[in-house]
Amino acid sequence: MRFAFNSDQQMLRDTVRDVLRRECEPEVVRRVWEGRWEQADRVWRTLAQTGVIGSAASEEAGGMGLDAVDLVLPLEEAGYAALPGPFAETMAVGVPLLEALGGDEHKSRWLRGAVAGELKIVVVFEEDSIAPHAPVVDLVIAQRNGAGYCIPASELRMSEERSVDRSRALARIGFSPNDRYLMRTDVDSQPVFALARERAIVASAALLIGLSRRMLDMTVQYAKDRVQFGQPIGAQQAVKHRLADGLIEQEFARPLVYRAAWSLATRQPDLRCAGSMAKLYAGEAAKFVAKQALQVHGAIGYTTECDLHMWMKRVWALSGANGDATYHRRRVGEHIL
Repeated sequence: MRFAFNSDQQMLRDTVRDVLRRECEPEVVRRVWEGRWEQADRVWRTLAQTGVIGSAASEEAGGMGLDAVDLVLPLEEAGYAALPGPFAETMAVGVPLLEALGGDEHKSRWLRGAVAGELKIVVVFEEDSIAPHAPVVDLVIAQRNGAGYCIPASELRMSEERSVDRSRALARIGFSPNDRYLMRTDVDSQPVFALARERAIVASAALLIGLSRRMLDMTVQYAKDRVQFGQPIGAQQAVKHRLADGLIEQEFARPLVYRAAWSLATRQPDLRCAGSMAKLYAGEAAKFVAKQALQVHGAIGYTTECDLHMWMKRVWALSGANGDATYHRRRVGEHIL
């Protein structure tokens, strides 16, 4: 196992970072919070031009054949920017699942468009009752009764739900399973969906690491800028301790996420345990950093005018997505015992 990323992986990270730095400033996230989803679409189109959205597809399908290790750094950058929309769901989960389980008709209708970034995908697993981003996607891949279904979002029954993170649209979905939507039946769909679930878990963990890093950067800058009694509050030892503790939590969780990405990419026997460890520690670190950031910001951190709240609420939403802490502790326990 190698914990160093190669030059191509770093270059992809830098490309995504540069795009998001230009196109996804906090004001863009704020506009999406206010219901102006066209702002997210503009960022999506720019990312599509880089080829990153379809990069997990094979070269035959028009992608770059990237694996979980290649994708973990771009996902971390998406978390850092609090990128609205189904970026992780499409890039890391939906596209490879559609290629693996879609029939010829599904691929000809949807795959090329997804790889080109012309449409958005979300995957709804068997145990899920709410579909993230369903109101803003083009295609929903749903697992029901052991089979996979590929349904245009326009043909779904949809009841929108309110999320604590207003840039993460949610909905309960319903449809009548029929052969028109049915994906391939000549292969066992269960392990394919199980692998997609692991991709979703690792992707969520990577997003949480990026969110932690941005909240910490915000708070360090605030501690430098906020002057009280003639000096920056960051000069106070109690503030330094909070920031240092947040950094330690984040730095402890990050290698677990990278390790989980490697286990997934190389199909290690312990990939389920590695994914759960990554999601568990990334979630706990992000919530801890959010708490410290809020304490350092003081009363202003509670207000919607402060950018911090958009990152904190994304953390709260993602911490329970793709399994909460209890779920992942149970999976780790099952692996050990």
